[in-house]
Amino acid sequence: MAIHNELGMEGEDRAAAHLLAEGYAIRHRNWRFGHKELDIVAEKDRTLVVVEVKTRRDTQFGAPEEALTEEKIFRIIASAEAYVRRYALDLPVRFDLITVVADGSGKADLKHIENAFRPTLPWTAID
Repeated sequence: MAIHNELGMEGEDRAAAHLLAEGYAIRHRNWRFGHKELDIVAEKDRTLVVVEVKTRRDTQFGAPEEALTEEKIFRIIASAEAYVRRYALDLPVRFDLITVVADGSGKADLKHIENAFRPTLPWTAID
């Protein structure tokens, strides 16, 4: 496995552990449907929480959250739409971002940003 894939998996493992410790129920990790993909789908307090995880080894080339572009946000929203439809859910949806900076020493800096972004289009307009 490529080193960047291992780093991404490490970040997602840390993010999932953090969510579990905070009382979230993990519904899916790396959920895929066609070309659509979500890192973590969780639930807490009757809210569906779609979590994008960005992991970096260091911040030399910028903070992990800077990798969350408008195009990526649109894809996440479209994927969340597909998820809600696929499972016929009737829950409010929140979009969170978890950033992880893990330097390989076993320690990591994790930041959980709730409501990192909101859909700007109605659900039905996203296909």
